[in-house]
Amino acid sequence: MTSLLSPQHPVWAMAFRPLYILASLFGAAAIIAWGFGFHGHSALPGFFWHAHEMIWGYAGAVVVAFLLTAVATWTGQPPTRGALLMLITALWLLARLGALIPQGIWVTALSGSLFFWLAAADMARSVMVSRNRRNYIAVAALFLLGATHAAFHWQLFSDNAAALRPALWAGLVMVAGFIGLVGMRVIPFFTARRLGGDQVNTPPMVIVAALALPMVMAVGLIALPEAGWLLWAGVLCGASSLWQLCRWWRRDVVTEPLLWILYLGFACCALGLAAMGIGSHWPRFFSIGVHLISVGGIGLLTLGMMARTALGHTGRPMKLVAPLTLAFWLMAAATLLRMAAIVLPAAYNVWIYGSSLCFAAALLLYVYRYAPWLLTPRADGKAG
Repeated sequence: MTSLLSPQHPVWAMAFRPLYILASLFGAAAIIAWGFGFHGHSALPGFFWHAHEMIWGYAGAVVVAFLLTAVATWTGQPPTRGALLMLITALWLLARLGALIPQGIWVTALSGSLFFWLAAADMARSVMVSRNRRNYIAVAALFLLGATHAAFHWQLFSDNAAALRPALWAGLVMVAGFIGLVGMRVIPFFTARRLGGDQVNTPPMVIVAALALPMVMAVGLIALPEAGWLLWAGVLCGASSLWQLCRWWRRDVVTEPLLWILYLGFACCALGLAAMGIGSHWPRFFSIGVHLISVGGIGLLTLGMMARTALGHTGRPMKLVAPLTLAFWLMAAATLLRMAAIVLPAAYNVWIYGSSLCFAAALLLYVYRYAPWLLTPRADGKAG
């Protein structure tokens, strides 16, 4: 069998293969480390390590994996694969290793930013060659996600403690923007494919706004951190997303785990953006918004999308396999427990332990079931 280190190995055929596995393993390890006492180090102290690694580490890997996989379908161009995919993956791994020790923070700053920018450049190649204009904004947003990472490290190296949190939130709302864009495109399509009937059309401007408004928030958080009014873009974005969710909704969604997890995660992300916007005026809502996005939106949507897209791209029936339904419920439980830590702080540590364990278990169940498929050729013999 071809060596795992060979560009011809099946794992390097498309971006979702290595990055879904690595993101899931890393996400499980990182959340357990944080939940049970690892609070960073002198160069990346306190909760900054945790937030940095979950936003640009775990979520960033899934975003890049999905976009580099999907753009091949969107444009008809060859996918990111082989040596280039190995380089992109290596940059992500270097960033994770560097973040573990104080002396490695420069490695994380450089390789982590290059990870997003190289992925964006390769995505741009496919989009520009095919003149796929509707995805120009996705390329720009991926560059901006890398820029939020670079901005965070610039503030870190400048000892500008007051600017670190806004830079983190900028990265978070960018991930929320990708969730909005992808959700707007795929949830009504998946719903129609799974349940039959016509697909509910979403106005193109609404789809663009799902990413554009978080981009405005992200730029505002970095360039004008005192301009809290910019966060009200999140209220508009959240309200628009919730309205679309109601338009797409069908009662049979609750019987299909591959659908309800996407609906629930999309709703959490929309509510989170709205809560962050409200939190610019009433601060008590801000933390609720951050964790609705980071655990509910990111946790549920990434797990649901990794499960759904990996089935199709490995040539397997579009039917959820055990124990993924359990994994979905565990991720939902992780969200509820994390919310409990905010509204019932007297038992904060108990809620955090429980949420961390549920989040990690959900991702490890995914790896257990999907890794054998991601590391081997497609079941139908096709390329990819």
